[in-house]
Amino acid sequence: MTLIALPAAGAMGAGLARILTAEGATVLTRTEGRSAATRQRAADAGMTEATLAEMAAAELILSVVPPAIAPETAEALMEVLPPGHRPIYADLNAISPARMAEIAGLVEGAGARIVDGGIIGMPPAADGAKPPLIYLSGEADDAAAIMSRYGLPVQVMSGGIGEASALKMCYGSMTKGLTGLMAAMFLAAERAGIGAALHAELSRSQPQLLKRAEGALPDMVPKAYRWVNEMEQIVDFLGPDRPESQVWQGLAGLYQMIADDRQGEAEQIARLQAFLDRGR
Repeated sequence: MTLIALPAAGAMGAGLARILTAEGATVLTRTEGRSAATRQRAADAGMTEATLAEMAAAELILSVVPPAIAPETAEALMEVLPPGHRPIYADLNAISPARMAEIAGLVEGAGARIVDGGIIGMPPAADGAKPPLIYLSGEADDAAAIMSRYGLPVQVMSGGIGEASALKMCYGSMTKGLTGLMAAMFLAAERAGIGAALHAELSRSQPQLLKRAEGALPDMVPKAYRWVNEMEQIVDFLGPDRPESQVWQGLAGLYQMIADDRQGEAEQIARLQAFLDRGR
């Protein structure tokens, strides 16, 4: 029996767990203090409730958490690592190579093995839709073998720690960057009173872009709070002194505004939805 730990049962973590458990792995998680929705998501994925110490005793630990808490997640698990146990710790979060190097030092300092990872794609759906591809770098062959054995698609890169994180930074900067740019300009159009005109022009000349927005923006809203730190990680990856990094620093502010709006009056979110609804 292979024990795999997934410390958080978010949409992506639970989606990966559903594949792993279906293939016969035992997947440990911790939902103490989490919402009823999270607990239900873990149960639906076949995950097993465990303590931090029990997760640290797993053969493979897959860290899939909001980027802002990736370091503290690694630290908490390494603090309860059983003596002599050397699990594989694969950090699959959207973090900069520099932060990945910090986590690698922490994990290796505790005696565990570290693998750098990045997930490209949407959370696996319960209907069996194509799962995301997981890129791994560093000494990743053992991790790749376990993950592949239990149904997760993996691609091992030739470089060391930081390479998979760099790929995720570049990919995420474009996909989430485009979502942010569309949100910013749709809001600007509504404020300027030309929302209908912009929607009509996009329908005429950029229908694929508008179709992407119709799917991406509603999906982004509940995730905006997580994307704030991901944008900041992209700034760190680019280098804060490079002029282009200001784009993603600004997007971090945009996503923070949307996250705050969701917790408040949801006025900005309503304006975005109103723009998208113009073609219906």
